[in-house]
Amino acid sequence: MCIEKLVIKSNIRNYDVFFENDSNFLSNLATKENTIFIIDENVWNLHKNSVLSSISPDRLIIQHVCEEIKNLATVCELYDKIMAFSPRKNLTLVSIGGGITQDITGFVASSLYRGINWIFIPTTLLAQVDSCIGAKTSLNYKNYKNLVGTFYPPSQVHIYPEFLKTLRKEDYYSGVGEMAKLHIMNGEKDTQKFIDSLKAIDELNFDTLLNRTRHCLEIKKSYIEDDEFDIGKRNMLNYGHCFGHAIETSTNFAISHGQAVVLGMILANKIALRQNLMSKDMEEYLYSNVLDAILVVDIPIFNIEKIIEAMKQDKKNTGNGLALVMLENGYQMTKITNLNPGEVVEVLEEFNKNNINRM
Repeated sequence: MCIEKLVIKSNIRNYDVFFENDSNFLSNLATKENTIFIIDENVWNLHKNSVLSSISPDRLIIQHVCEEIKNLATVCELYDKIMAFSPRKNLTLVSIGGGITQDITGFVASSLYRGINWIFIPTTLLAQVDSCIGAKTSLNYKNYKNLVGTFYPPSQVHIYPEFLKTLRKEDYYSGVGEMAKLHIMNGEKDTQKFIDSLKAIDELNFDTLLNRTRHCLEIKKSYIEDDEFDIGKRNMLNYGHCFGHAIETSTNFAISHGQAVVLGMILANKIALRQNLMSKDMEEYLYSNVLDAILVVDIPIFNIEKIIEAMKQDKKNTGNGLALVMLENGYQMTKITNLNPGEVVEVLEEFNKNNINRM
């Protein structure tokens, strides 16, 4: 049963986010005519005999999911599989999985027949608290992350925390990383609320998760409704991502997205400290009480050359230097486009040195 609904306004089409406390919505979708389901293979194997048991195998595409398949070749394979069902233009595509599933199926939905009806059911915390709204679809092209994409929102999003029970700890805390980012961006009070909720989040308390997830989406909603096509205010949501995406690329995606974003926020804060935008007290407070507390991966020794190269390829670059979104004193956001690579090198060298000393 849907216990709450959040309406997201879009220039393309408004859409609804439903917060569910049982799986009846899945049974209802399974009876909808002219519907095809694309489900992450891992999600299907974990839940096919429980919450997904009402989905008929004759309307199902099971998709192996990993970062390497987030490309146009996979999209073309899905076109072929969908067309094998001889679908009509009034087809509804229901995709169930995390952010990679969302990116691929959202791109398919945006381009097949120039746009078909699409419903998304995020099964990871990362997708539930962040990517499920905002209308972006993103594909990788060669070594360029998220270079190709469209703006195309689903008509419905359904948030169901039951799926989170089967996530690996690192994947779960990948979502916690984005949750932390959004709370920090919304100010000191929200940062404290997040800190106060950490124990319940760690214990997978569904009431707390639904409450914090809804709040994350409300925060993101305020950015995307003001700047849906990412030409101004929405850029600030890349806090932690400028370094984070580069860390993902340089480690061949060995570190999950949200955990890379946590590392990215740590590094962005160090740059902000060096540029006198953030006080030492604030930098240490955020590190000790939030960022270090939710970092569950082994911190690597960064390949500085690879990170710099990845940052140079970032599509957010518009100036002569590197782009970086930072947090300032007073929890204000700022973006610079002239960051000197030499300063990044110094911060990464210091980070590596401190990391080696901790080993």
